[in-house]
Amino acid sequence: MRLTFIGSGDAFGSGGRFNTCLMVEAGRTTMAVDFGATSLVALKQRGISPNGIDTVVLTHLHGDHFGGLPFLLLDAQFASSRKTPLTIAGPPGTRERLEAALEVFYPGAVGNDWRFPLKVIDMPLRTPWAFGEARVESHEVVHASGAPSTGVRVTAGGRVLAYSGDTTWTDALVDIARDADLFVVECYRPAGRTSNHLDLRTLIANRDRLTARAIMLTHMSEAMLAAQHEAATAGFLVAEDGLTREI
Repeated sequence: MRLTFIGSGDAFGSGGRFNTCLMVEAGRTTMAVDFGATSLVALKQRGISPNGIDTVVLTHLHGDHFGGLPFLLLDAQFASSRKTPLTIAGPPGTRERLEAALEVFYPGAVGNDWRFPLKVIDMPLRTPWAFGEARVESHEVVHASGAPSTGVRVTAGGRVLAYSGDTTWTDALVDIARDADLFVVECYRPAGRTSNHLDLRTLIANRDRLTARAIMLTHMSEAMLAAQHEAATAGFLVAEDGLTREI
């Protein structure tokens, strides 16, 4: 597997970073894990064709994680003339929220006769799904988003990429990270636990419970970006836009 951070930022563009979007390449399968509002722009800035993405897997339904989908779909329909199938999969409620977003941004778009095969899946929790050469399993975490918020495990070629999505500390993270080759985890602030996000102090305190071979921090606020040296000293890797890593 190859992981590329199309976007590693938070909802507020901290550090000038794009919203969350992780591109995973596994053999002939290319998957985006989350597709925040800025993701189409970020892809095109890097010269990556959005038509090369086969599947979008969503961890949860906040705008900085799924808000780019209306733009992706309309680009595929009217600008890039997509012909290949596209699958969008997310937690229960994905189809309803996606249709609502389409209708808000582009009234009438829900009724489009899409020029490409489009499949939208409400993916049950803790149920493995195969998308091309990759298998995905989601686990519910703790982050209020109007629908279940999840972390995911992506398995391909004998390797495992785990990703927390957005969450405060929950023991579900132990299961998500278990024996993964890389665990990408949100770390919004240096300290001060909140009801919706993780902080570096909490991750350090629970580091021994997270059995991934490597842990990389993402979704950082301005304060956390300024404290990256603390994360490195504690043995964590740090994501940035455009970073590519072989898994």
